[in-house]
Amino acid sequence: MRVVDLIVDSDELVGASGGFLALRRLRVRNRRADGSVSRPYCVDFVVRPKGVDAVVVAVYCIAGGRPRVLVRDGLRPPLAFGRAAGVAPVPDRARYLYFREVVAGIVEADDRGEDGIRRRAAIEVREEAGFHIEPADVVLLGAGSFPSPGAMPERYWLAAARVDDPAAQEPLEGDGSPMEEGATTEWLDLDDAIAACVAGDIEDAKTELCLRRLRDWLASPGAP
Repeated sequence: MRVVDLIVDSDELVGASGGFLALRRLRVRNRRADGSVSRPYCVDFVVRPKGVDAVVVAVYCIAGGRPRVLVRDGLRPPLAFGRAAGVAPVPDRARYLYFREVVAGIVEADDRGEDGIRRRAAIEVREEAGFHIEPADVVLLGAGSFPSPGAMPERYWLAAARVDDPAAQEPLEGDGSPMEEGATTEWLDLDDAIAACVAGDIEDAKTELCLRRLRDWLASPGAP
């Protein structure tokens, strides 16, 4: 029977103070098309107090006629501590400490509309990649995408930002958090970076999606 609505019996926020994430716990019943109602069940999902969405940015340049993309190795404590030996169905090749991704960051409450997303993308590129770009130069790569709709309501907004002079990179200032310490960046050929995602050398889904969107956009009419 098709569900036509959800009835919320209770709504609780767990762990909202002092952290980046909280757990929202709902007690829900399904209202069916015939008017009947299901038994109650629990719905848990992760929320961010700072903002609901994130922007993912493929920083790229053109060298020798080919696109190159900037990837970033940064700390990811949840991977370091959340994958105990013997739990994963296929053993990890190594313990995760630094993790390779493209630039990304939370879209905050005052980042409104597509202009706000572009503004946040420019801020993240400065903090995480060391390049100054104008928000107007950020290209949105199609519609947003929900990476984990069963666990989090976050939507990823995928974007690209071109750098004309890779040598103009400044030190990575980060956002002031110790979690940004020790981050490094590397330029890769775009096709090689996508191949690294398939091979498991880059294991971040948002990075692969963003790079594939970038490759499609660069091949489209009117792209620079």
